[in-house]
Amino acid sequence: MPNRPIENIVIVGGGTAGWMTAAALSHMLSGQKYAIHLVESEEIGTVGVGEATVPHIRFFNQKLGFDEADFMAKTKATFKLGIEFCNWGRASDSYIHPFGAFGESIGGVAFHQHWARMQRASGGHPIEDYSLPVMAARAGRFAYPAEDPDSLLSTYSYAFQFDAGLYAKYLCAYAEERGVKRHEGKIIDVALEPESGFVQSVQMDNGTSLSADLFVDCSGFRGLLIEGALQSGYENWQHWLPCDRAVAVPCATAGPLTPYTRATAQDAGWIWRIPLQHRVGNGHVYCSNYISDDVAAATLVDQLESAPLAKLNQLRFVTGKRREQWSKNVVAIGLSAGFLEPLESTSIHLIQLAIGRLLEFFPDQSWDPALASEYNRLMDLEYERVRDFLILHYHATERDDTPFWNYVRTMPIPDSLTHKINMFRERGVVVNYRDGMFLDASWIAVYLGQRVIPQNNDPLGEAIPEADLLAKFDRLRSDCHIAAQGLATHADFIRQIGAHAH
Repeated sequence: MPNRPIENIVIVGGGTAGWMTAAALSHMLSGQKYAIHLVESEEIGTVGVGEATVPHIRFFNQKLGFDEADFMAKTKATFKLGIEFCNWGRASDSYIHPFGAFGESIGGVAFHQHWARMQRASGGHPIEDYSLPVMAARAGRFAYPAEDPDSLLSTYSYAFQFDAGLYAKYLCAYAEERGVKRHEGKIIDVALEPESGFVQSVQMDNGTSLSADLFVDCSGFRGLLIEGALQSGYENWQHWLPCDRAVAVPCATAGPLTPYTRATAQDAGWIWRIPLQHRVGNGHVYCSNYISDDVAAATLVDQLESAPLAKLNQLRFVTGKRREQWSKNVVAIGLSAGFLEPLESTSIHLIQLAIGRLLEFFPDQSWDPALASEYNRLMDLEYERVRDFLILHYHATERDDTPFWNYVRTMPIPDSLTHKINMFRERGVVVNYRDGMFLDASWIAVYLGQRVIPQNNDPLGEAIPEADLLAKFDRLRSDCHIAAQGLATHADFIRQIGAHAH
C-alpha cells in the first residue's frame, strides 16, 4: 500500500519567510488536498527593515505568476543592478559587485585574466569600466536585459529593492486567495508526540490548538519549533562573521533614485543604504565587542541623507545556522534556520532555496529519513558557500586602522576559503561549484575590488599581443559607456513600465 500523503501543514510565523512559504506551497500544491494554516502575531512583528535581493527572486515571482509592474508598485520596489562597496579594501575604495559580466573572454581566456595581465604590465582602467551593469548603475540608469545573447545589453541580470512588510502583505493576499488560512495570535505551547518526538500541535493564546502533519518554522531568530521544541542545536560562526547587532531606520530620499544598494564600511562594521520608491532603508551592522549600541546608532543617524522617518529599530543576532534545518516533522525556513548577516542580500535567497528544496523532497507520512538528510546536506552546503563569500569581504582588506578591521584581516578563515583565495591570487582561477548562488563574476568583483590581484597569467592568454588586447579593451570600454548612457534613468524606467507606486 502507498504511504499516506501529508494533509495538514502549519506555518509558524509570518513575515517574508512565512508568507513566501505559504504562497509557494499554496501555488505548487494546488489541486491536492492540503490544508495550509499560518500563525502570526501582530504584537510580535517581524524583522523586516527593507530588503534588497539577488536576481533569483525574479524566478520565484515568475513561478507564482506575479505581474512584475504590479508587484513593484505594490511593494514600492526599485531595480537593483548590484551593490556598491565603499571603504572595504582601503578606506578610500569604491567598487560595485554587479549582477553581470566583466568584459568578454578573448581567445578562450576569461577577461579578468587579460585585465590582470595588463594591470601588471602597464596599469590601466578599473575592471568595472568593462561592465555594462556597473556603468549603468554609476549613471543611475536601467533597462531590461536584451534577449539576444550577442547583444551587450544581454550581459547582466537584475534584482529588486523593496519594502519587506509590503512584500509580505502582497504574498499574504496571494496565499489567502489560494486557501491559506491565517491565524492571529501567539503560540504559548508546543505538544510533542510521546513516542516519536514529532511536533503534534501548537497551542495559541486564544485557546486554539492547531495540529498538523508538517510544521514549517518561520518564527525568526527564536526558532520556536526547531530549537525551542526540538533542540536542533546551532552552529555558531561569529568567529568568522563577528558582527552581531544592527540598528535600522528609514529616511526620505534626497537625490536621484539609484539602481543599486550601498554597503559602506565603518570602524566596527558597515552601513547599508537601500533606495525604495518612497524612502531609503538604512542600517548599521556592527560588532558589539568593538562599539557600543549608542555610538553605533549615532554613527548611523549622522550619515543619513535626511531626517529619520521612524524610531530606530535595534536587532541582535548570532551568525551561523541550525545543525539540522529539517528535524523530524519540522522544517526551519528563514531566520529560524540560520542567519549570515545582511551583507550581499542573501537572506531572501536562502528562504527561496529552502522552499524549493522542501518541494523537491516533499515528504509523505512515512517520513523517510533520507529526505531530511539530503535536504540538510544541501542546505549546509549552500550556507557554507555563502558564508565563505561573506567572510571574503572582511578578510580581503588592507585596513589596519581599527581593532575590528585588524581582527577580521588577520583571523583564521575556513580552509575552503583559503583554497579559493590562493587559487585566485596565484593564477586568477575562480573556484566554483554546481551548488552555490554566487557566480564567477561575483567572486571576481570582490577579489579585484579589494585588491586580490592574480600574480601570474593564464599561459593560454600569452599568445595574444598586448596591442591587440588594448584595442579590444578600448572598444569594449567605449561600448559599455555608450550603452549605459543610452538607457533611461532608473526613475523614468519605473514610470514607463507602470511600476510606479501611487
